[in-house]
Amino acid sequence: MDLFSPSHADRLTARIAEQLGDEVAAIFRRCYLDTLEKTIELLPDGSAFVVTGDIPAMWLRDSATQLTPYLHFLADDPALADTAVAVSRRQLAFVRLDPYANAFNASASGAGHHGDLTEMSPWVWERKYEVDSLAYPIQLAHDLWTLTGRTDHLADFPEAARLIVQLWRTEQHHEEQSPYRFQRFDGAPTDTLSRDGRGAPVAVTGLTWSAFRPSDDVCSFPYNIPANMFAHVELGHIAEIAREVFDDDELAASALALRDDLGAALAEHATAAAPSGDEVWAYEVDGRGGALLADDGNTPSLLSLPLHGWCAIDDPLYLRTRAFILSADNPYYCIGSAASGVGSPHTPPDTVWPIALAVQGLTARDDAERRAVLDTLLRTHAGTGVMHESFHKDDPTIFTRPWFSWANAMFCELVLDIAGLRTHRRTPVEAVAG
Repeated sequence: MDLFSPSHADRLTARIAEQLGDEVAAIFRRCYLDTLEKTIELLPDGSAFVVTGDIPAMWLRDSATQLTPYLHFLADDPALADTAVAVSRRQLAFVRLDPYANAFNASASGAGHHGDLTEMSPWVWERKYEVDSLAYPIQLAHDLWTLTGRTDHLADFPEAARLIVQLWRTEQHHEEQSPYRFQRFDGAPTDTLSRDGRGAPVAVTGLTWSAFRPSDDVCSFPYNIPANMFAHVELGHIAEIAREVFDDDELAASALALRDDLGAALAEHATAAAPSGDEVWAYEVDGRGGALLADDGNTPSLLSLPLHGWCAIDDPLYLRTRAFILSADNPYYCIGSAASGVGSPHTPPDTVWPIALAVQGLTARDDAERRAVLDTLLRTHAGTGVMHESFHKDDPTIFTRPWFSWANAMFCELVLDIAGLRTHRRTPVEAVAG
């Protein structure tokens, strides 16, 4: 099976060169082909395993975001559509195997973090539970269905979706009902849960609990707001597929009931006052009065909410939140001589994330900001021609992860947007918080 048509990549690169110049086109081509040529392995069952880059495991989140720039061209390249379908099938199979896991092996090899105190399977690389790890496979499955009309990737969807709805319901009552525990004894404090693996205490709010952020760092306050918003959107997609593909009213009803619960809880608990006095979305809350006013470079983030279909880019509450995120009031925002942008405590201090820069460009309302972000990315790849996990705000030659496919994909997405070739955009749901 061919993963893509080389002629498609050639034509696309030529169009980028015509509109944005040879330098942008050369880096775009290298980043665009990176996932297709270097990260995807076809498995014997016809599904596809996607490594994140320089770590030989498949993250549910990363493998979805790595496919983002290809979704615009599925109709133009049948081989590309087949590849995306194969990845979606593998994601849904992994959800069925262990919905609490975030990263998996290509076989039951036992590779990964098997010294962690949690219920590990030899298929699992890492079992850090994150709400977004379940939302992303639903997003990809729904995108493929709406863009191609195909349903051959959805065989495992009803069972996977039921597990997701059930788990998110359970984690609304984490203290009383959750079986999930996680402890790591050989890592940083951000790699493990407190209280013998239960995590920081929370009150019942109607939000669904998360052990870790999309960065794989432990939550300070375990109700991650952008992840709950993402879950809200994807519960609607579960209901849509359940009804229209499987005629499963029971699954649809359970998904919509949970979506309504999350919406009501977000309306009540998701906002806080920024230092400016403006009402903005918090990054995390605990229902006990604790809230983290910040935003992290990984997605889903508050900055990325329009890309996930939560809100429009001109939503007033989003704009206030965006202004806070892209300022020194955000504790994870870095201001430097080489670049300024959102970073993450997952990487060393004073480092900017190219993923967050790309998201900033993709959520900008004017072309000048988009092009300024692109110029920053072109100046800060340290001559490598690819994007990195992070780079130092004053010296881009100091960077983390020389091969990070997710960052490459987001660079491509921004280039496609500026070139007018980004055709797939998610429709915002009606905002419920604010």
